[in-house]
This record gives sequence, structure tokens and C-alpha cells, in this order.
Amino acid sequence: MTRSVVVTGLGVVSPNGLGAKEFWTATLAGQSGIGPVTRFDASPYPVRLAGEVPGFTAREHVPSRLIPQTDRMTQLALTATDWALADAGVEPEELPEFDMGVVTASSSGGFEFGQDELRKLWSQGSQYVSAYQSFAWFYAVNSGQISIRNGMKGPSGVVVSDQAGGLDALAHARRQIRKGTRLIVSGGVDASICPWGWVAQLAGGRLSTSDDPERAFLPFDAGARGHVPGEGGAIVILEAAEAARQRGARIYGEMAGYGATFDPAPGSGREPGLRRAIELALADAGADPAEVDVVFADAAAVPELDRSEAAAIAAVFGPRGVPVTAPKTMTGRLYSGAAPLDVAAALFSIEDGLIPPTTHVTARPDHRLDLVTGAPRTARVRTALVLARGYGGFNSAVLVRA
Repeated sequence: MTRSVVVTGLGVVSPNGLGAKEFWTATLAGQSGIGPVTRFDASPYPVRLAGEVPGFTAREHVPSRLIPQTDRMTQLALTATDWALADAGVEPEELPEFDMGVVTASSSGGFEFGQDELRKLWSQGSQYVSAYQSFAWFYAVNSGQISIRNGMKGPSGVVVSDQAGGLDALAHARRQIRKGTRLIVSGGVDASICPWGWVAQLAGGRLSTSDDPERAFLPFDAGARGHVPGEGGAIVILEAAEAARQRGARIYGEMAGYGATFDPAPGSGREPGLRRAIELALADAGADPAEVDVVFADAAAVPELDRSEAAAIAAVFGPRGVPVTAPKTMTGRLYSGAAPLDVAAALFSIEDGLIPPTTHVTARPDHRLDLVTGAPRTARVRTALVLARGYGGFNSAVLVRA
């Protein structure tokens, strides 16, 4: 259970870049993908901004037979998987089918597909509802469609823990590789920018109602007022290090540590669980806090949640003890896709020696964070910590290193 697990391929579908390199270039340049919603008329709603994946036309990336069967979320996930496999130099048909698995995260499932079929049910009748509704809305559909398309019959599954799910999926994938599976496709992609998805997200009470794309999503800022929702995420290829080296694969980095906790009941007076998740990830990697070169924050942009995250980081690393960044200010919170996208950014940071900025934010002094803002910071990055929290109390932390 101690074999090293590494990342050999990245596939990104992000509001500020379609493709891994495009995303990273835009992120370093501070280019935001947040803007007015275009996928439906959001004018009657109190929230009208989102991070939408630009320039994605399903028929250019997904086989035509799959388009009527799949939600936009799954079309994005299939595309990101194709890119990740190509980036890793993996041809699935050349590997034993039971040596490959798929573990993804999902926060909402195929909301837009489900919405359209429910509209048909009530306006036209049950005979007009697509048979594909039976699975296209489901949380596990990305794992299923990726595995079917690529002939992957090894250990597979789906994790549902909101924003924390992307890291939890990567951890479960690592666990399966340590048990002997050769390769796992993992990560998360969500897409619920539609009226039904909008109402569900509004119910959480954490969305920003600002109409200014530069001031709507301001984690750790005095003007924090909630987050901007988004779509997209990242798919990564995880392999056992020895197998990756044997085939001469390019290795982005090692998934070295993981920790997860659940917050205590509100009003209990007990400490939130994020600090403990960080400590567990460090212990799992055999790493000291001084070894961590950057923290990619969860960045809820809800004042009390920002406060608790800043306190957890300061408790482990010391006040202003480590550079902290939240590039999701350029994409919005992508739910299960957000943390895998941060993992991709962390691996690029290791590769290029650059910490991406947190855009448009002025850090509150009382948070005691060394927040990277304005422009990328040059640094020797060998170890990066990625944090994620899910609605309801989920906390996850993953440590990646060169």
C-alpha cells in the first residue's frame, strides 16, 4: 500500500482555457473566464454571473452517437479524458482492460439533461422523455461513459462530496493503484449552468449577487460576498510510478499525501476539521510543514469560511508562513471540478516555478495570509498543498510534489 502514485496526463476544460496549456497560460496572465451567463436567461435571478467554458462545441469533440445520450457535463468530461490520455501517451486499447479504472467526482450530475427531459414530461407527456434520462442525469455517469468509451473494466466509482469530491476521487484512485491497478482516470467535471441547476445552487445561500465580474468573487477580501459558480474541471491520469517509468512516461509529479475530515455539528464549539485534514495529508506524505512551498486555497469567499480557512493555514504553517493562492477567482467555483483543476495548476507551478495569482483581491490583514495577488510569483516549487471543502462539512487536502 506504499507504492508511489504519479500524474502522467492532464486534461482541462476551464472557463479561462479549453485545454491544459491554454488554461495555464491564461491563469498566469490573470485572464478571467467569469462573465454574464449566456447558457440561459439569468436576468430574473439574483445571480447573473458564471464561469462558462468558452468555445466548446460537443460535435467537434464527442462522437455523434453519444451527443443525444449525454449531458454537457459528460461531454466536457469525455473531451478532457481524451486529452489527458493523449497527454499521458496512453492508448487504452493497448492495455489489459481490467488494468484500467475510472474514479471521478460529481456534485450535481447531468442537471441540464434532466431539466430538459422533465420539461418534456410535463409539457408533452411521458412518451416524449428520452430513454437516456435513466442514466444521463446520474452522478456516476461520467465514470460510466469514460469507462465504456475507453474499454476500462478495472476498479471504478464516483465520489459525491461537493467541492471536496475532486480530491476525494483522486485519493480513491490512488488507493486502487496501490492495490495493484495499473492506471486510473480520475478527477472531476461539473456543469449545471441551467435554471434547475441555478435554483439548486441559490438554495445554498453562498452565491455572490454582484454583477461586476472583477468584484463578484473575492476570497479573503473585506468585500467577500460569496462565490461565482462555474463549470468545467480537470481529468488526470494516475499511474504507479514504476509502471510510468518503465514505459518512459512524462511524470508531472507525485500524489504524495491525502487527508479528509468532517466538520463538527454547528454550535458544538469544536474546531472545524480543515486543520486536521491538512495535518493528515502532511503525515501521509511524511512531509513537514516547512517543506510546503504553496497552498492552493479552497477560497469560499464567505467571510466566516474564509476566516476558518485562514486560521487553519496559519495554525499549521504559521502566520504568513507559506504562499497561498486561489486562481479559482478566474474561473468561479467549479464544484467537483475545482480541486482537480487546482491540482493541475499546482503541477504546472512545480514544472514552471511560478505561483499563479489570486486576481482582484486585497487580502485582509487579520487573515495573516501571504496571499499571492496581482501577478505570478517566481518561486522554487517542489511541494504544493491543495485544499477543498464541500457544502455540509467536507474537508479534503492533497499534497503533490515533484
